[in-house]
Amino acid sequence: MIQLFPRPLRALLLGLALVLPLALSTAGFAADQNPGIGSGPTTAQMTTSRMVYGLLSDSRYAYRPRALDAALSRQILDEYLKGLDPNRFFLTAQDVAGFQPYAGTLGNAIRSGQVTPAWAIFTVYRERVRQRVAYARGLLKGDFDFTGNERYYYDREDAPWADAAALDALWRQSVMNDWLRLKLAGKKPEEIRKTLDKRYANMLDSIDALKGDDVFQSFMNAYAETIDPHTEYMNPRSAENFAITMSNSLEGIGAVLFRQDDAIVVRELVPGGPAERSGGLKSGDRIVGVAQGAAGDMKDVIGWRTDDVVQLIRGKAGTLVRLDVVPAEAPLDSKPQELRLTRAKVRIEDARARAETIVVPASGDGPARRIGVIRLPGFYQDFEARRRGDPNYASATRDIAKMLTSFRAQKVDGVVLDLRGNGGGSLAEAVELTGLFIDKGPVVQVRESGGKVTVNHDQDAGVAWDGPLAVLVNRASASASEIVAGAIQDYGRGLIIGETTFGKGTVQTMLDLDRWPSKEDARYGELKLTVAQFFRPGGSSTQNKGVVPDVTFPTSVDASEYGESTYPNALPWTRIVAAPHVQYGNFAPLLAPLQSRHEARAARDVEYQWWVEDVRQFREEQAKKWISLNEVDRRAERDRFDAQRKQRAETRARLGINRDPLLESRADDGLTADERNAADDVARAEAARKATDPLLRESAAILGDAIGLLGRDGRLAAQVLPQTRNAAGHWAD
Repeated sequence: MIQLFPRPLRALLLGLALVLPLALSTAGFAADQNPGIGSGPTTAQMTTSRMVYGLLSDSRYAYRPRALDAALSRQILDEYLKGLDPNRFFLTAQDVAGFQPYAGTLGNAIRSGQVTPAWAIFTVYRERVRQRVAYARGLLKGDFDFTGNERYYYDREDAPWADAAALDALWRQSVMNDWLRLKLAGKKPEEIRKTLDKRYANMLDSIDALKGDDVFQSFMNAYAETIDPHTEYMNPRSAENFAITMSNSLEGIGAVLFRQDDAIVVRELVPGGPAERSGGLKSGDRIVGVAQGAAGDMKDVIGWRTDDVVQLIRGKAGTLVRLDVVPAEAPLDSKPQELRLTRAKVRIEDARARAETIVVPASGDGPARRIGVIRLPGFYQDFEARRRGDPNYASATRDIAKMLTSFRAQKVDGVVLDLRGNGGGSLAEAVELTGLFIDKGPVVQVRESGGKVTVNHDQDAGVAWDGPLAVLVNRASASASEIVAGAIQDYGRGLIIGETTFGKGTVQTMLDLDRWPSKEDARYGELKLTVAQFFRPGGSSTQNKGVVPDVTFPTSVDASEYGESTYPNALPWTRIVAAPHVQYGNFAPLLAPLQSRHEARAARDVEYQWWVEDVRQFREEQAKKWISLNEVDRRAERDRFDAQRKQRAETRARLGINRDPLLESRADDGLTADERNAADDVARAEAARKATDPLLRESAAILGDAIGLLGRDGRLAAQVLPQTRNAAGHWAD
């Protein structure tokens, strides 16, 4: 574990966090059953507030500390309101005007720990949610006219705060849209009323289930986000969940749960976990009670928050937990069946690296190529297990090294490392994983707040894969993904294919706030703090600009809509002096023929062209930011979509292309994720994993082109790979 500073920390992290609006982050039971909200901060939260202030505004820990002055205080208020009501659907302009006296006092509140204003603002917000939900449910008693020319402008992130009358109109349109979606899906009026009434009631439940920890965390994050986009406060439970994500493992039964109505439902089982091995639990089953050990009291968990139930079920490996389970096919009020499970350490399989092989067909005078593909969702590492010396600790690099060994045994022609959607993770893993493809040398340069630059090297001699390599990226490839892609590009070790990446060039560390007050129990949480900026071996930062691919695919998400450059307080791009490193190759002479071949092949690939068409349509819809509430227009849209699906299915059959496993589920059913049948939802997710990926297939073909061009043209190979001249397919020493 790398430490940039001599202080307690868990690990250096490079990743993106997805933060849900506070109102929608949990679901649970009524407020008067939940005394945890309170009217202000607890003693522990007051202490936490003062510690967070010390780290963000009154120390040298932060890479870019900001004084907690009046200007920052006003920004904190804006961020807090944005976190509560990001689409400005609940709070009125009058409410926001009433909060303005807090604008100049929040700084003092945070410094002193007296953050009661957060609760005062939240109380108003919760009341507005109740009013809006009541209004929406009342609308369901009437009928709607879908013959007019109304447009529902759903994107209000940049809209001004509205008054109550304007919100009434907006909510009426929102309910109309929900109703129309279900109507177009074939639902009858009474069924629609029942579905939507339950949906809106659940929205209110989600607010009433929030606790003081949730309010405090949201407010502290409003402060953290004014410092920089990736600084974040986590309460103890959130910090525990983050650690599970990073370690790719947990101690429990291996079941993914969600809340549906008042019940906790099993979504899916982790392969090899206690729940799956028992054979006593399946998708759609409801957990209505939880008990500890052989003799513990069974707690009724109907109506509980999902995370509260998860907390009861998790526990130390080797211990017993008893569950009362109502099978999916039985009514909820049926007599439950008791299931006994022994907890174990469970690997989260969906987050692990996965390998497959793609065969690129022979073309022209070129033979067929076998390309190994490695999909990596995140740069995971079980830091604690590694610290303890556990020889089987979870590690992305270790998993991928085994896959590369298998690829060598299979004698594949090349390897594609798929980092699409990979938001980052462990800095150590990024460095070590890059080392699988290069000999000793610098991977990333890290500059601290004081200006000191530390070069992180791959220290292990030799490579795990010295053959042809490509890295596939998209706009959602960030941070640690950008370190790997940037280093591979700077070394000339492989081709970068896809879209320009996210542009996150900063380093975060986890600070355990409980270690400083020396308390045994977790009371204060953790702070994910930006402490440094990273630079590629060549000296360029990926900040804002990202990594630009060598061979490009059409842009799926515009940089003005998603990426580091969309954050107003993001650090600017800059560069430092390059760190000396080997230049395995220079792909510049190869790029024009590769791009030309790619475009010609893509024009003939119907699935690739369908993807291009879908991206274009998606971007057009996103740019509109409105949707018609005219039934005739919406039916015409649906009919065009259905005709497109049918035409594509016929084309697949005519050309002998595999049937689309998601064909039937692509139509809009009008439901939200937690309203669908769990088993069907899991089946759809599994089908999605098996669906043809034209971008991955095309990336393998591009790498195959590069192998063929260099293999046939010795002069070109000497230009592109001067170190090895592509001898026997080697792209590295």
